[in-house]
Amino acid sequence: MPRKAQNQGTLWVTGSAEADALLNSEPLAVLIGMLLDQQIAIELAFLGPYRLAERLGGRLDAHDIAVMDPDAFIELVQTKPALHRFPKSMGGRLQAMCQHLDDEYGGDASALWHDVDDAKELRKRLLAVPGYGDQKVKIFVALLAKRFGVQPAGWESVAGDFADDLPRSVADLDSAEALAALRERRATLKAAAKKS
Repeated sequence: MPRKAQNQGTLWVTGSAEADALLNSEPLAVLIGMLLDQQIAIELAFLGPYRLAERLGGRLDAHDIAVMDPDAFIELVQTKPALHRFPKSMGGRLQAMCQHLDDEYGGDASALWHDVDDAKELRKRLLAVPGYGDQKVKIFVALLAKRFGVQPAGWESVAGDFADDLPRSVADLDSAEALAALRERRATLKAAAKKS
């Protein structure tokens, strides 16, 4: 199925120009990166889609991933360097997400948001994606708005604190300086939490 036009993103996160280019041009890549972004470094999570694409012959396709033999797909996910520290469970989640995209959107990841005018509808669609909980949805809505210009009515309310200008998440990363600011803020918050 031909993909609808995608806004070119401004995400800078992996330290690899090729990996960031994939994130900024392939909707499935950014959804995969967001799914992987838990319990591992943010750069590694968002490098995952590029590594997966390499292992799949140079492209990401939700239908192809959905119909792969689950054991064969998990083997791809856990091939060193593994895409996640928990490759078996994350491999299952990735495949379930791609199955959902294939079933509901004909495999077109951008169809999750390309025709959405209201952020509450976007939130509802994202919450239906396997592996996406409330916090991940808030961050992803902010990511779409800040890095891809996808700003349905009410996105700030749905994104909550992630809509502001403080460095809080991947949604705020457009340069090495932004990544450094995010790391510094997280370290400060962690130190303050230890003191209390």
